[in-house]
Amino acid sequence: MPASGSTARSLLGAGAGLLGFSAIAGLLVTVMVAPAIAVTGMTANNSINVFQDLPDYIEITSQHQRNTFVAVNPADGTEITVADYYDQNREEVSLDSIDDDLKWAAIDGEDRRFYEHGGVDVPSLVRAAIGQATGTSESGASTLSMQLVRNILVLKAVNNTDLSEDEYKQAIIDATYPDLNRKLKEMKLAISLEKKYTKDQILEGYLNIVLMGQTTYGVEAGAQRYFGTSAKEVTPAQAASLIAIVQNPSKNGLYTADNFAANKARRDVILGWMHTQGHLTDEEYQEAIATPVDETTVSQNAPRSGCSSAPVEYRFPCDYALKTILNGEVSSLGATKEEQLARWRQGGLKVYLTINPSLQAYATAVAGEMAPATETRMQLGAAVASVQVGTGRILIMAENKTFDDTGTGDPQTTTAVNFTGDVTHGGSKGFQPGSTYKPYTLLAFLAAGHGVNETFNASIRATPMAKFQDSCNGPYGGPDYTYRNDSGESGLYNVVRGTAGSVNSVFIQMGSEVDQCDIAKIAASIGVHRATGKADGSDLYTNPACIVGGCENNIAPLTQAAAYAAIANQGTFCKPIIIDKLVADDGSELAGQNAECGPSLVTPAVANTAAYAMQAVMNGTGSASNPRDGTPYIGKTGTTNDAIHTWMVGSSTSVSTAVWAGNIDGKQSMRKITVAGRYGGNLRHFIFKPVAQAIDAQYPGVAFPGPDDSLLKGVQVFVPDNLIGTTPEIAKAAIEQAQLSYEDGGQMDSDLPAGTVVATDPAPGSQVSKGTVVRVFTSNGQAAAVPDVVTPNQNFNDAKNQLQSAGFLNVSQECEEAAVGDPPSSLNKVIAQDPAAGSVVNKNTAITLTVKKATCT
Repeated sequence: MPASGSTARSLLGAGAGLLGFSAIAGLLVTVMVAPAIAVTGMTANNSINVFQDLPDYIEITSQHQRNTFVAVNPADGTEITVADYYDQNREEVSLDSIDDDLKWAAIDGEDRRFYEHGGVDVPSLVRAAIGQATGTSESGASTLSMQLVRNILVLKAVNNTDLSEDEYKQAIIDATYPDLNRKLKEMKLAISLEKKYTKDQILEGYLNIVLMGQTTYGVEAGAQRYFGTSAKEVTPAQAASLIAIVQNPSKNGLYTADNFAANKARRDVILGWMHTQGHLTDEEYQEAIATPVDETTVSQNAPRSGCSSAPVEYRFPCDYALKTILNGEVSSLGATKEEQLARWRQGGLKVYLTINPSLQAYATAVAGEMAPATETRMQLGAAVASVQVGTGRILIMAENKTFDDTGTGDPQTTTAVNFTGDVTHGGSKGFQPGSTYKPYTLLAFLAAGHGVNETFNASIRATPMAKFQDSCNGPYGGPDYTYRNDSGESGLYNVVRGTAGSVNSVFIQMGSEVDQCDIAKIAASIGVHRATGKADGSDLYTNPACIVGGCENNIAPLTQAAAYAAIANQGTFCKPIIIDKLVADDGSELAGQNAECGPSLVTPAVANTAAYAMQAVMNGTGSASNPRDGTPYIGKTGTTNDAIHTWMVGSSTSVSTAVWAGNIDGKQSMRKITVAGRYGGNLRHFIFKPVAQAIDAQYPGVAFPGPDDSLLKGVQVFVPDNLIGTTPEIAKAAIEQAQLSYEDGGQMDSDLPAGTVVATDPAPGSQVSKGTVVRVFTSNGQAAAVPDVVTPNQNFNDAKNQLQSAGFLNVSQECEEAAVGDPPSSLNKVIAQDPAAGSVVNKNTAITLTVKKATCT
């Protein structure tokens, strides 16, 4: 507050301003220490020296206030109060926002000569000294200015988190212990206060700092708590009751009915002085004094601090935002974590959450309905996390249980653990991701130059450990790595079909084509990390089981949502954020968590091609989650070993959502249980689909860019060109050596020996994608080359005999009538044959010979 200049009123009234400071000090000391001199032999001069050595400067500063979390409805901009958070329940208000009754209650009840003295009221001081010396009074004669000084010093100690426990206790003693030096210090600082500030500034500071009982400070918070009104609207009786608390907050505080009688006794004294001083009319006084102090007049609006007091749907995002601040993640609050925490403790901040209120409420309701927390056969959990693509703003953070960190909630239906987030933000230890980890293998596969049209044999169930390259933790040895397919898939699958069906064998083979370390690095570059691990993902595990999400890379749903958002965002990762902005009580705006977006190891071509494959999931294993509302989705399902955890993660080009449903603690198979009549293995879909539809109504997505041409084909190889005439075994070995897939195409007519290779599809020498199926056809030995029976210029019978000698027994004749001028020698001769000479056909093929005749009848 600005200095006001010296007041015209002095210590002893208007004329006392003529006294020098030493004279004032001497008078004060004489008055205060006279009783002590008689007992201890203390000299007045010594006390004057003590007085003069005391500091003479103190400031009225803003005290700790409430911080408030709010959410904003994007449709109309309305603000929804989520929760207050504070260590001191206070709301500072200006003097013109405080009713006159409160001002006069403070002055008349505590310091009736407030506007006459200069910080110390000498007549009251003399009276108090005599009373204490004679044992007739315990009054301390503290003016409002002196009380303000004491409160400032006490709260300075309370607010100083750097103090040790012993230092803190000593600071409180120094500020409150009823001895001479403390009183002298109060007086001198009160005098300096009066020099620096106006009376109104001092009164305002006093009314905003006084303790109203427990952790409630200031008359505004007191009015709200005990009377459900504001300091501007209190009645005379309420005003006097609030000031009555000041004298002894533990005995007069209205937070318990045990104190009502004491409060009323002190209140009535204050009302009497207000009446005597002319600040209440007879009628106002009678009405106020007749007002009881009991349950009918005290409303007991207990202060509600913390996220457990928020509406149930906002509690988890509230706590996540609080942890974000306490972790020192909001740089606008200070350059260091210590500075940020100090500013947070100061309070007076309105924190705007990124959460979308309607979607948050809906997702909370859906999760609670589809995975009821009342389930007793297991500790059933479900969580939903949604982030905005391109910004990382968290739109939804919901789960099936209710947040409660008080320790008094129902252990079955409440928890303090945020299943969507990491341990550092109040979350769990994460959950095994299962097949929702497979897209990271897909990204590494594509980044290595492979393509989604490459094909693998899903019938393979074992891979040599030595085949897995791992520059982080390899090499591997020992027995083959064995695995199974969830639905027993076998046969040939290209990458798109393998992704749609989540075929383990396909992904294990894909993973064996790349460095395991690269899978982890690519995943980490789009934010993937273990919930209990390093935030940069540098400690992700790598081994063959990780390829399909079967290792101990336990991940939080929010992490999965953000990673899939990066794929939908063409490889640009945005760190999840929960705070849009902060607004201080003076109206100034502070930045929230600015979007932290940047390129990853996933190029746009790789991301877009992965998205192409992941779109197929929405008509495959993820079809039950497909919103089918016009917004295209990419996605991946996940079911862990023994179906302990189930997942559905999907993203449009606008919003990415992860849903987890499974065991909080335990090993109940989700596939062996029904919950509220619904198959447990599909709870994830029952949650994901309606939430996705609600999201799309507000944030519709557009078509994904489409795959990169080169990554459709991937690695190109040639079909071997020396297969014709070999055996099928030789052909199969050559095809597989070329990293292609062999398929028996069956027999075909050929003049080659039966069982030998006669053709392939694609043809020998063709360039195709690695793993492409090559169909191999073998000879049935039933074909021969058709002899030429036209060139010898022979008759039908001779030609037929020649064909029959070659094995073609099915011979027929057609007539062609000679034209005018044809020589007689051409008559009755074979002039054409079908099939043509040299054609290799089955010997049972019908052969037609055309014979020229004079007339055809």
